[in-house]
Formats: sequence, structure tokens, C-alpha cells
Amino acid sequence: MPREKWNEIIAVNLSSYFDTMRLLLPPMAARGYGRVINIASVHGLVASVAKSPYVAAKHGVIGLTKVAALEYASSGNRESGGITVNAICPGWVETALIQPQVQARVEKFGGDHLAGIADLLSEKQPSGRMSSPLDIGELALSLCGNSAHNITGASIPIDGGWTAQ
Repeated sequence: MPREKWNEIIAVNLSSYFDTMRLLLPPMAARGYGRVINIASVHGLVASVAKSPYVAAKHGVIGLTKVAALEYASSGNRESGGITVNAICPGWVETALIQPQVQARVEKFGGDHLAGIADLLSEKQPSGRMSSPLDIGELALSLCGNSAHNITGASIPIDGGWTAQ
């Protein structure tokens, strides 16, 4: 892999998180309230072959999430809700991004689109179900409420059992 490609993947998938949190966390601390929800990936928890820069970046997002959670944990109080910093780690999500992989399965093994999805999921996601963007959004919303004031530094998989294996 060319160094430029590595740098690009790290910039988009790790450095951008650092830059955003560096700007937003101090004002949150001044208010005593804030929620940071980083969208990492199942690849922040486990590795896959031939994805070294992406896996490294997503592991970095989880590390960055934990450090920021520790650094801002004492900001605010229960009434204000304090500051929490967490990561959501999706597995396969039903978006256009996975369609080339589904199509490759259909071309390689035959069958229709649904068979391609089933084959893709069978490799790593035991539930056999993809998450939807709505599933991820609802999880993020649940982390924004005051009842989540003590959930911080967590990396929450939404992966149909991928990381439970």
C-alpha cells in the first residue's frame, strides 16, 4: 500500500475524530454537559485481513474515546448530565457501501442479492441480520439522555454477535 493511501485513511478515520473532539470538548466542559459519540467500527475491536490502516485507525478511535472519557469524566454533575465520550462499533450495516461486496458474492457463488447478503453475513455476523442506520441512530440517542450520564469510555458493538466469537 502506498504511504499516501495509509495517510489518507488515518486522516479520515482517526485524525478527524481528534480534531473534532479537540475543538468541542473544552466548551462542553465549560457548560458541564456534552455527549460525544464516535462511530468506530467492529474493526476497532477485531481485525480483518488486508485492512491494516482501517483497523489501526478504528482501534485508535477507541483508544482516543477512552482517553477523552477519562479526561472529561469529572466535568459536570449528575443533574447537568456531565460529559460522556463513547464509541459505537457497527458490524455490517445495510447501506450502499456494502453493495460491491454483496455483488462480488453473487458473481462468485451465484444466487440473487439476498443470497449474496446471507453469504456475506455468514462469515462473521452470527445473527444473520444487518443493522440499519436507524438502529445505530437509536443507540446514539439512548447515549444522549441523562440516564446515560455514567456510560463513558464504552465501545458498544452493534454487530449481530461478530465480536462475541
